[in-house]
Amino acid sequence: MTTQHPENTKPADRKVVLVTGASSGIGAAVAARLAAEGHQVVAGARRTGHLRALAESTAEAAARSGGGLQPVRLDVTDRADVAASVQAARDLHGRVDVLVANAGVMPLSRLDSLLVDEWDRMIDVNVRGLLHGIAAALPVFAAQGSGHFVTVASIGAHQVVPTGAVYCGTKYAAWAITEGLRQECDPSIRVTTISPGVVDSELADTITDPGAAEAMRAYRAHAIGPDTIAGAVSYALAQPADVDVNEIVVRPVRQR
Repeated sequence: MTTQHPENTKPADRKVVLVTGASSGIGAAVAARLAAEGHQVVAGARRTGHLRALAESTAEAAARSGGGLQPVRLDVTDRADVAASVQAARDLHGRVDVLVANAGVMPLSRLDSLLVDEWDRMIDVNVRGLLHGIAAALPVFAAQGSGHFVTVASIGAHQVVPTGAVYCGTKYAAWAITEGLRQECDPSIRVTTISPGVVDSELADTITDPGAAEAMRAYRAHAIGPDTIAGAVSYALAQPADVDVNEIVVRPVRQR
C-alpha cells in the first residue's frame, strides 16, 4: 500500500483532520503520520498530557512538511464535547476536511460474566461516540460541499469470537452505521471504514475478566504496529476526490 511522502504532499492536498482517541495506539499513529505528511491535525482525547507529548514528538516532522498537530481535550461520549471539538478545529483552521473516528474500548468478557457496566462503556464509546462525531461533522461537510469520514472499526465487525460478543456487536454497528452513512451521503462526502486485525495498542489493557485477559495474551502473540493502520488511513485520504475507498481490512498474515 503506497502513501504520499511529506515532500510530495501539495498544499492543495493538505487537509484539516480531527482524530478522536488520539492519545495512544492507532489514534496517535494516525495523528502523527498525517501531521508529518503536511496535514493540519487536531488530535482529540481525554488524556491531554499524552496529547501534549505527542505534539512535541511530532513537531519537527510536521514543521518540515508544513503540517501541524494541535491537542484538544475530547470525550466522545459527550455529544457537546464532540461538537465543541469540531468547532475548535474550524476556529483554528477555517474548515474541517476529515473526521477520523478512532476512539474505542475493548474490555472483553464472556456474557455470563455479566460485566454490564463494561458493556455500557463499549456501547457509549464505540457506537454513541461515532454517532456524536457524525452529528457534529456532517452539517459542516454538507455546508462545505466536501468532507471525509474515516471510521476505525475492527476485524470484529466481520467475525465473532468467545468473549467478544459485545465488542464485536459494537464494531459491527460501527461498520453498519458507516456503510449507511456512505449510501446516504452526497457524493461530495467520502466515507471509509478501516477494519484492523490485531494491533499493538492499549486496547487489551481494559480487560478485567481474567479468562478473557489470558485468551487475549495468546491471541495477540502476532500483532502489527499501529503505523500500518495509519498508512491505510493516509492511503484513503490521498485518493482523488472522485475515488472513495469504502473499506480496508488490515491484519497480520498469521491472523487467519
